[in-house]
Amino acid sequence: MRRVITQPRQNWQQRCQAVGFNFDFDGSYYQENAYYLFSPNQIEVLENAINALNEMAIVAVQHVIDRNLFAKLGITPLGAELCRRSWQEDEPTLYGRFDLFYDGQSPPKLYEFNADTPTSLLEAAVLQWDWLEDEFPYDDQFNAMHEKLVDAWRFMPGHRGLTHFLYIDDSAEDYANACYLADTAHQAGREINVMPISQLGWDGNDFVDEQERRVEVAFKLYPWEWLIREEFGAHLLRSRVKWVEPPWKMILSNKGILPILWSLYPNHDNLLPAYFEPREGFVRKPLLSREGANIRLPNGIETAGNYGAEGHIWQAYCPLPNLQGNYPVIGGWIVGDEAVGMGIRESDGLISDNRSRFVPHVMAK
Repeated sequence: MRRVITQPRQNWQQRCQAVGFNFDFDGSYYQENAYYLFSPNQIEVLENAINALNEMAIVAVQHVIDRNLFAKLGITPLGAELCRRSWQEDEPTLYGRFDLFYDGQSPPKLYEFNADTPTSLLEAAVLQWDWLEDEFPYDDQFNAMHEKLVDAWRFMPGHRGLTHFLYIDDSAEDYANACYLADTAHQAGREINVMPISQLGWDGNDFVDEQERRVEVAFKLYPWEWLIREEFGAHLLRSRVKWVEPPWKMILSNKGILPILWSLYPNHDNLLPAYFEPREGFVRKPLLSREGANIRLPNGIETAGNYGAEGHIWQAYCPLPNLQGNYPVIGGWIVGDEAVGMGIRESDGLISDNRSRFVPHVMAK
């Protein structure tokens, strides 16, 4: 695993916009002035780790439900009931991203599971592949995401019916990700409608769109912990909508799953020790923080944010590798229940946040 300096494509911004990436025009986020080089064996190690973590995560969901551990995760009674129902009905999952430590030598270690958000999916599935085809057409990449997403939509509820894609108003990034996923669904034969979540309504019987059509299947780029607290949240149990991701994924998008995984699989090569109780020398993480908010390192450094009132977990300190002053975190993607690719975000410091840069990778043949 090496970080290699290179030159961006001459027309890279136009190329990015051509494939739907239109929210980073100054080049501060997506960058092509470097790439990460992996051997086939290293990619195999990462793929095996992602698959193993996903299998353990599914066991952990059953464990939480069987032992009614929702309060431990700060999940409300409404959220708990939604989780139970969607799990019992075996509602399928589309995707997830495991954020991993990996230095090319030690076993990959799980930092957290982004189980309910597609953030960086467009970059990982499309942008870096487009870059690879231009710059390294005879090499490869750990990247089968696009094809697997299209295939996965064929097994989601409401095949070929109208599927709604909801995103947070006024967020160009969320809109781009929603449009990308809508495109994968359209390629699978679905009718699609992309709209701001603020236009979602309730007609007294179920959720409806801006044209008063009943919503049957909906992808939502909106956290479950927000949705269940909305005014319409009380209607979720009455609704017949099939959600992507399903409600049971709120268990896995909660950092409380980390100590639960450790209790189920102590000393597993791909896990870091994690606990619900404070531990000296450990990293403190809020149960629900996003983009590195409110994380406190053992040296006292703490990021800003609005999280923490919901509770914390403590995870063993495992610093990101330092490559030329850059600190990369591996985002290992699953689609359905299969490891399908990865993206890399690098930071100037030890905590990945919303200023982290996305950098492509190459698998040398």
